[in-house]
Formats: sequence, C-alpha cells, structure tokens
Amino acid sequence: MTIYFKNAYINNSSVVAGPFLIDGPLKGKFDEEYNDFYDGEKTFEDCEIKELKKSISYIIRKEKDKNIDLLLSSDLNNQIFISNMVAEKVGIPYLGLYNACASYCEELIIGSSLLYNKDIKRIICTTSGHNMTSERTYRNPVEYGAPKPKYSTFTVSAATSTLISNEKSEVRIECGTIGKVTDLGVMDSNDMGSAMVPAAARTLFEHLNDTGRNEKYYDLILTGDLGEYGKQIFKEYCFTEYGYSLDNYNDSATLIYNKDDKRVLAGGSGPSCLPSYFLIDILPKMRNKKIKKVLLLATGALLSVTSSNQKKSIPCICHAVSLEVVWYIYIHLFFLV
Repeated sequence: MTIYFKNAYINNSSVVAGPFLIDGPLKGKFDEEYNDFYDGEKTFEDCEIKELKKSISYIIRKEKDKNIDLLLSSDLNNQIFISNMVAEKVGIPYLGLYNACASYCEELIIGSSLLYNKDIKRIICTTSGHNMTSERTYRNPVEYGAPKPKYSTFTVSAATSTLISNEKSEVRIECGTIGKVTDLGVMDSNDMGSAMVPAAARTLFEHLNDTGRNEKYYDLILTGDLGEYGKQIFKEYCFTEYGYSLDNYNDSATLIYNKDDKRVLAGGSGPSCLPSYFLIDILPKMRNKKIKKVLLLATGALLSVTSSNQKKSIPCICHAVSLEVVWYIYIHLFFLV
C-alpha cells in the first residue's frame, strides 16, 4: 500500500552518537558525542534514556517555535521502555511505535499522515539504539563474551530526532509504502540481514509497482541495516526475482562504521542506523541539491527473546519512504538573489 503526501516536510534533525559510530566516517558531524556505553550513568538503559532525551532537546533548541504537537518514538528495549521513560520526561503527547529497525520509516509514514489533521502541525519522530541494551534483549548479555559470526551486525548506539511538519522546507516526504510481514524461515538471530532481504525486496517491488516507477527513478535507494552480506544478497535477489539493476543502491549499515574495524563485523544495525546515516550524510546533500530523489527502505526483524529461545523463524518487515527536493524553493531563492 502506497500513500501520497502533499504537506509533509523535514524541517530539522539531531543525532547524538555513541562509541564506534563517533570514530566512523561521520565523526565530528553529530550534535553531541559520547565515548563510552555508560556516559556517566549506572546502567546501559539509563545511558540510552539520557541520549534520547538529549536528542529531543537539541532539536527543540534549534527551533524558534518550541511547540511540538506530537512525539513518535521507538527503540529496541522490552515494551519500548526507553521511549516510554523519555516521553514522561519531555511532556509531549506521545505515540510509542515498534517495527524494530523499520521503525523510522514507520514513524515518517504515520507522522506524515497525521499532519493532514488540522490540529497537528509539528511532530518529532525519534529512534534510539544502544549496542549493549540490544544485545541483552535479543541475544546474550555482553558479559558472557559470546563469540559472534562474521555475518552478524553491530547495533548502532545513537539517538536521533527528526522534526516534520506542514511548514515547507527543502525536502518533502512525497509518499510512503507500508510493507507486509515476510518470513522465509531464517532462524539465526545473528543473521538478520538474510532474514530481512525478502521483505526489503518485496517492499521495493510493491513501491515501484504502485508508483509506476523503475529502480532508476531515484538518485539513491538506501536500505537500513542489511549489512555487508545482506546487501549483496539483496542486490542478487532483486536482480533474480525482479530484474532490477541496482546501480544506485547502498545500505546504511555498510557505510556508518569504519570498514577496517573488525569489531563491528558485517556493519551496523538497529533503529538508529538508517536515520543516523540519512540525517547526517544524505539530508544535507538533498538540501544542497546534490541528491534530489531518495528512497529509504527501513528494514526490521520482528523477533523477540522468546521467539529466539523457542527456535522460531524471524518475521520481517520493510517500509519505504520517498523523499524529494522541493524545486520551487530553489527557484524562489534564485529570483530573490
């Protein structure tokens, strides 16, 4: 299902970044950086709460109009505990969402839809991730020192916030495709790239079919966190199943860390992986008109600690969001000059 939007724009953003991420290609570009997994707090969870609250504070600080109508937030902790705690602290009307690492695009789609309501004008969409809290939730506590296979990914420790509204800006949220849950039987919780590939390919096909576009319509097609191995599988799968030649494709997980850092294995993952890379690297390029059309494909593995322990397969989801540069703004500025 693809939904088109007429009055949804990205107005502002912030990213607070943690260990490993701050030593990667985006180093020095974040609103704030912290260099250990506690950042002065007693627990990893308290650290994640602290960073998400900071991210929201940064984006409000950047705005002249401090009024926010709604907060949409997601994280990977049980019952999105981090988002719940932060929502209480910031005091903004709140909807907690969960689609694992696909949550960012889910938030943009839901938020853009809600902007059609005249009473909702400004929405903050947030995601948070923390490597240690995610490992404890979905695999093993890091204190166990359990070895991981090379195809495993390394959850990005970051908190991101995106302000969307009906106030016109350089980048418009043009449409969004709501994905379908797909499960081809992968049971290895370390191999989420392979598990998520079919969902990503299915959503890409349905998006292009719904819109009547081909894969070359976009300057960039960017998946969320398939990792080095999942990225290659995705390209081969799309070519074999749909005939797509994805020369304009990349995956955030393979771009966000230093490639020579063996500790991050196959790359990044987590709900903050895609928005961290998009907001810091791609959004500025869109604002400068270096990239004009981008398709975000946020991928999520919908497993739980219970399903993993019971050896169940991993259902996955992918949502797509189409972003376009607003040309009339540049035409207007040209004539003003």
